[in-house]
Amino acid sequence: MKFVISRESLLKPLNLVAGVVERRQTLPILSNVMLVLEGSELSITGTDLEVELVGRVNLEQAPDSGGEITVPARKLADICKSLPDGSDIQFSLEDQRLIIKSGRSRFILSCLSASDFPNVEEGPGNQGFTVTQGVLKRLIDRTSFAMAQQDVRYYLNGMLWEIRSGQLRLVATDGHRLAVCTLPADITAEENLQVILPRKGVIELARLLMNENENVEIVIGTNHIRATTTEFTFTSKLVDGKFPDYDRVLPKASTKAVFGARDELRQAFTRTSILSNEKYRGVRLLLSDNNLQIVANNPEQEEAEETVSVDYQGDTLEIGFNVSYLLDVLGVLSGDQVKISLSDSNSSALLEEAEESDSMYVVMPMRL
Repeated sequence: MKFVISRESLLKPLNLVAGVVERRQTLPILSNVMLVLEGSELSITGTDLEVELVGRVNLEQAPDSGGEITVPARKLADICKSLPDGSDIQFSLEDQRLIIKSGRSRFILSCLSASDFPNVEEGPGNQGFTVTQGVLKRLIDRTSFAMAQQDVRYYLNGMLWEIRSGQLRLVATDGHRLAVCTLPADITAEENLQVILPRKGVIELARLLMNENENVEIVIGTNHIRATTTEFTFTSKLVDGKFPDYDRVLPKASTKAVFGARDELRQAFTRTSILSNEKYRGVRLLLSDNNLQIVANNPEQEEAEETVSVDYQGDTLEIGFNVSYLLDVLGVLSGDQVKISLSDSNSSALLEEAEESDSMYVVMPMRL
């Protein structure tokens, strides 16, 4: 195995693949990436047994010989980062050791056999479709913030992908808030399919979707999901669990509709949040005709108050929310106007864009 590659060509796929590799591993080989050279294509594979990522690079110079080997991911990435811009790197394998040369620099890395490198199991795909990377990234960005982080209800630490004929819907919830985003897509499905992609899989997939106008091909099997672009193949195991019936959580009979300027509301919430309780992050909303008053206070007896003009006619209402949840939603919504649907002080709020919206956000109220 002997080849030459430019630093820039190697660094981008290597950094992305190394991101999948966990720093602390019980199995030494899981700290490595596998390099496979076939013809003039170099593929770099990293895995943590749940998520696998393969990056592909075409070499400009025809290699002297092919082969495969695994090398420490972090060390290889750090070596490549530390070399000067524009440099060429020469790799050669001798006695299970990888020799890296560039200019006056020379490094020798100890390797492990590629035959011991694990593969994420792949079964046959049941459902496949193709969308542009930019569209899929937007769907993920609009929902991923609502995923739980380390909930004992493990199925919440991920994202629901719901595939129906003609549409793809992504849903995330941590039990206190819910994000739903729907995309009309060229999908033919005999029956509705629901799968849960784990949190790490969601984050790694979002990092890969960099070329907005290029396509990504998605294939979903019984226990895995695979995304393929021209440069990468991403595979993740699915979470074995049942996602909650999110449709029951969506408020159906809201009696109060509030329309406000998104930027103005976001700035007002940001300012009042400074003096909210650092632990609970609660703010009180006092709603009256064409007026929304936002109040925050904390155990030090400090208080912040903002008044925002809104389009609302109806009964007065006082309701409390975690301000961070409201800010997260206002941060991903687009458009100038936002619509907030409310019923009473004990019912969840539904936030969406005032114009036609493909996204819905539910935030549960707080007792303050």
